[in-house]
Amino acid sequence: MSVAGKHVVVTGGGSGVGAETARLFAEAGAQVTIMGRTEAALKGQRLPYQVCDVTDAAAVAAAFDAARTARGPIAAVIANAGAADSRPFARMSADDFEAMLSVNVTGVFNVWQAALADMKAAGWGRMIAVASTAGLKGYTYVAGYVAAKHGVVGLTRALALELARTGITVNALCPGFIDTPMLDRSVANIVAKTGKSATEAVADLTAGNPQKRLIQADEVAGAALWLCSDAARSVNGHALSLSGGET
Repeated sequence: MSVAGKHVVVTGGGSGVGAETARLFAEAGAQVTIMGRTEAALKGQRLPYQVCDVTDAAAVAAAFDAARTARGPIAAVIANAGAADSRPFARMSADDFEAMLSVNVTGVFNVWQAALADMKAAGWGRMIAVASTAGLKGYTYVAGYVAAKHGVVGLTRALALELARTGITVNALCPGFIDTPMLDRSVANIVAKTGKSATEAVADLTAGNPQKRLIQADEVAGAALWLCSDAARSVNGHALSLSGGET
């Protein structure tokens, strides 16, 4: 694989997919910096970290500068930080909508832009966003999240073309429902609002997956590692669905 010795930044690295991705890249020999808003969660991963809110461009730039000083130029960024909010569209405020766009789209923009100069200077780079099947299709009661993830896929495709001759590839991973703490919150919300059991709630969430299961964090991490390999050097502008064949 291509990441040995390379400096890789993983946002949302304190738990779930981000933590699993950071662990896998570190095992592959990368110099990993994780970023997130909660220092306690970052400390628990036993990897170098920077506390950073991806929605704050100045804070992102400062965090990347500190990481760069400590471990060298950034070669790859996995933009994993994100959030989901569920409510009917009629009850969604403009602030609710903006919050979804801010963390899920602007956050990706901020971290990719902070790393771009290093990658251009090196003539090699990998920009990966952890999007969602919500970037490929619609879901009820999460219109803001769906709009944001579609935005991530659009950003990915546009930037991939813009950078195609620079040695940098830009791709998005689009998993279905992942077995993470964020999903636990979604299950709890369904239980609270519908009176269904947790088992029934999970069954509802996996109904659209032909394999009838949750995606595991290591599947997303493994796909990110492959995208950073030489074997994936022609994969650019792709939105890779990790969903058991969901359409």
